[in-house]
Amino acid sequence: MDRWTGKVAVVTGASSGIGAATAKRLVQAGMVVVGLARRVERTEALKDDLDESIRHRFHAVRCDVSKEEDILKTFQWIEETLGGADVLVNNAGIYRNTKLINADNTTMIREVMDTNVLGLIFCTREAFQSMKKRSVDGHILHINSVAGHKSSLPNMNIYCASKFAVTALTETLRQEFKAEGTKIKVTSISPGAVRTEILPESITSQQGIPILEPEDIADAVFYALSTPPRVQIHELTIKPVGERF
Repeated sequence: MDRWTGKVAVVTGASSGIGAATAKRLVQAGMVVVGLARRVERTEALKDDLDESIRHRFHAVRCDVSKEEDILKTFQWIEETLGGADVLVNNAGIYRNTKLINADNTTMIREVMDTNVLGLIFCTREAFQSMKKRSVDGHILHINSVAGHKSSLPNMNIYCASKFAVTALTETLRQEFKAEGTKIKVTSISPGAVRTEILPESITSQQGIPILEPEDIADAVFYALSTPPRVQIHELTIKPVGERF
């Protein structure tokens, strides 16, 4: 991780769960971290979990990644204030409990796709342009899901489709980064059930269901980032021991 010391990492959905754990892990590893979230007050509160000597390396910024204008303003601020992004962790994601065939579910379906797919695309676009302009061999990581590889999971509706899109986008982006003559890496990390706010209560309330902790996924991000420049971790699947799906 030495080559990332002092470099700028952007983490979306940093107010809780995997995003919060990842932001703290990267600050502790010596990076300057910009934590993006709609609930910026919760992201600011993460500083209380950091040693006082490193809190200055964490910046909480309000950004709703479902809104392109928010993304553009945020990455402009990062460019002007910190010099640009060297690492991007696309973690922001939402789940809505609805069936695709339900009436009046248009808003929920659009919310999921705008956040989980378009938000990821636009954040990646802006981070890539920042990296390429500065000739930085950066790294972009998507927090995907096992739902992005298996659509038979119960009650996942449009969420599975949004994560299948992330799986496809990871390979598309790898090819595009290569075609642009860069050595920017892209990695998809696909967890099973993780103890976060996005996990449906119907799963967390069941006794004996094995669940990962957010820190387990933060460790995976750290591992992917710590690989040598020649190594491309394309897909990393992480399941809790005993997971049934």
